Amino acid sequence: MESMESPEHAPPAPGSPPAPGGLPGPPPPGATALPPGTFAGQVVLVTGGGTGLGKAIATEFARLGADLVIAGRRAEPLQAAREELAAVPGAGRVTAAVCDIRDPERIAEVFDAAAAALGLPDVLVNNAAANFPCPAEDLSPNAWRAVVDITLTGTWFMTREFGRRHLAAGTPGSIVNIGASYAWTGGPGFAHSAAAKAGVKNLVETLAVEWGPYGIQINGLVPGLFPHGDMSADIRDGLDRAGPDAKDARQPALRVGRPRELGWAATFLASPYARFVTGHTLVVDGANWQRRSLVNPEVVPVRAQLGRGPFEG
Repeated sequence: MESMESPEHAPPAPGSPPAPGGLPGPPPPGATALPPGTFAGQVVLVTGGGTGLGKAIATEFARLGADLVIAGRRAEPLQAAREELAAVPGAGRVTAAVCDIRDPERIAEVFDAAAAALGLPDVLVNNAAANFPCPAEDLSPNAWRAVVDITLTGTWFMTREFGRRHLAAGTPGSIVNIGASYAWTGGPGFAHSAAAKAGVKNLVETLAVEWGPYGIQINGLVPGLFPHGDMSADIRDGLDRAGPDAKDARQPALRVGRPRELGWAATFLASPYARFVTGHTLVVDGANWQRRSLVNPEVVPVRAQLGRGPFEG
């Protein structure tokens, strides 16, 4: 997961003019931003926790003593991740559950099994999502439903199950929804995903007010570019086309994110130190989504960017 990271910036040679160096790199892997044992005795459920950024988030909860439930649709990566997470220094117990978050009955079964084995999850990280680039006019009804049903409806099903159980038990809880910056800006080429992520962001703001009186906090977390081994083919292809160093130069920070940095942000939002933070969406992207040029670049239609010919109906 860390193998795709960029090297830290070297200092300028003596006598050379100062040059932009970007944001400093983070502490090394294994460092924790919160006190050891912050989540000891707590159960954390991470959807999409078997690979990529979901696993990176689960890893940081494990370092802080959490008991983990990682959920996903494929058994093989889940089992591999379970073994890896169980070996993290400080980790509690780790279980894995195959689950399609579009299925409310299966979600209830996962919560039942988690409660029986570890206890009712105290923290829910809604990381699972679906996405692929496509011009809006080419999106089929099935393609639209697949992305919206997983990204928005599945997130809602998980959130609803978590909330109902805590409301019934009279216990507090914390939810972190993984979002996307195009929930604010729109996302040409990603009409399905942008619409779904806008809904996910709205859930954060709606439920923070509705469930706050019952001790349930909910926040959003938006990642920028965090290269990792489970990136989708379209993102990886784009980075490959840009060249090995271009991904850093295209960020205001002059570097990409390290997956552990997203994990640290997630653990903070769900920690006792952020109890008064709710209804907020935290963007961790080195200011990339706020970037503007003095002269706007030429507009290239999405079809051309994806190498597709004229729409023929």
